[in-house]
Amino acid sequence: MASSYILWLAAVCLLTPAATQQPGYRNNSSRASLDCDASGGNCIDPCNAHSVLDDPTRSTEVEAGDEPKCDKDLIGWYRFMGAGGVRLPETCVPMFQCDTLAPMWLNGQHPTVNEGIVSRKTCAHWSNNCCLWEREVQVKACSGGYYVYKLQGTPDCDLRYCTDPSTAQNKCDEVCRPEEECRYENGRWGCFCRQGLNITDVHTLRHKLSCGQQEMKVSLDSCQLGGLGFTDEVSAFLKDRNCNGNMQREEDNWVSMTIPTQATACGNILENNGTHAVYKNTLSLANDLIIRDNVLSVNFQCSYPLDMEASLGTALQPIVSTVSINASGNGEFTVRMAAFQDPNYRVPYEGDRVVLPVESMLYVGAMLESGDTSRFKLLLRNCYATPSRDKNDPVKYFIIKNKCPNQFDPTVSVVENGVSANSRFSVQMFMFAGDSDLVFLHCEAYLCDPLNEQCVPTCYRNQFRSAVEAFNPDRVLDLGPIARKGGSPVDVTSGSPGTTGFLAAWLVLLLPVLLAAALC
Repeated sequence: MASSYILWLAAVCLLTPAATQQPGYRNNSSRASLDCDASGGNCIDPCNAHSVLDDPTRSTEVEAGDEPKCDKDLIGWYRFMGAGGVRLPETCVPMFQCDTLAPMWLNGQHPTVNEGIVSRKTCAHWSNNCCLWEREVQVKACSGGYYVYKLQGTPDCDLRYCTDPSTAQNKCDEVCRPEEECRYENGRWGCFCRQGLNITDVHTLRHKLSCGQQEMKVSLDSCQLGGLGFTDEVSAFLKDRNCNGNMQREEDNWVSMTIPTQATACGNILENNGTHAVYKNTLSLANDLIIRDNVLSVNFQCSYPLDMEASLGTALQPIVSTVSINASGNGEFTVRMAAFQDPNYRVPYEGDRVVLPVESMLYVGAMLESGDTSRFKLLLRNCYATPSRDKNDPVKYFIIKNKCPNQFDPTVSVVENGVSANSRFSVQMFMFAGDSDLVFLHCEAYLCDPLNEQCVPTCYRNQFRSAVEAFNPDRVLDLGPIARKGGSPVDVTSGSPGTTGFLAAWLVLLLPVLLAAALC
């Protein structure tokens, strides 16, 4: 047993060349993985005690910039990390790479974990000599799957230690699309359009469509456009060719163009199928606004559920009343009120009058369209009907009084009031006693601040009998005339001065209203 033990020790000595013994490093079975000082008493494990070098420009794929970098003062144990790679390359690196002039590489193989700390030679490539300069380094493979290097600077400037990009982990944060490749460009790693991409099938063109309240946006894959032969500057136009220009570049290799969500804007075609408003158009692409080559056309359409606001936008001549309220310190607010034919508030009455049989339901909706709609709630404090246009007519039939519905009229139904930017109610059609076949509707709008007051009405049965509280005629929206079907013809030009053509146009009143009570 004694002889075999001696032979094993001899084998270790024979397999450990004297050249690997470095000053301050003793390579024996107990300390092969530790780095000790000259006395041998202070030892460290470099896998646990090192500095990190995380610079993607060390990659062999990165060319030298205007200010080549140098590692002359890089001394100590280091670990390479990041998108540039995690270890030194083991083959000669071309000059002017790694953001330096003479790149340095490891002339030899990396060790295994069992080998502990080993010495290796690094070389710098210059003057077509892959090893014009040399520098010895120590290398250790760590159990975590990485390497640490004891560097002694570089022989001169501009020399720099490189990293192998093939060893990088997660160079790109995101997964690149098939038309993209992960590479270092513009000072960062990212997914960029694949070079030399060639696409012949236009039907594979990837697209996105965003349907917003104010605008529609068509986005196309710029990498695929490049593969189809389009240049970086893609010219685009819509059905109305006056709407043209270069598509806007976006992140993640997309280009886009925006179109207003308005009927006839840029050639938009608007269709109403009863439940949705559908806007259609065609986006055409060319490499030049002076078109000589074939263009690529993309048809698109956006569908919007017909709520009150959207349905008014699709109507040609809705019967609408508008009032603008200037809220002190909070800007100007616009409130619109319209009459609808259906309980979904999707089909507004159009033309110059509302005509419906007695006992038919009339649906009325008001909406807060501009201003801070996220903060203020729309509250109809009083809504009443009169037999004339005069909102001060002494003959009044209240539908909503002091924020509460008429509880003595079972046909009155308030869907919402004081809970959002919309207010909606319905009432059965009626006529005033006498010769009049006309009804005019008036509603007092109020902007309620839920941070400072209660906006949802609290109603009790006898409240409706109370007198009308503070009433502001400057905030009243007017609708009418509402005519009984089969009644006498309506003269829309009659009435007091200034009312001519009321139903043919939207009435806009710029009325300053101080909401000190609501905002205090």
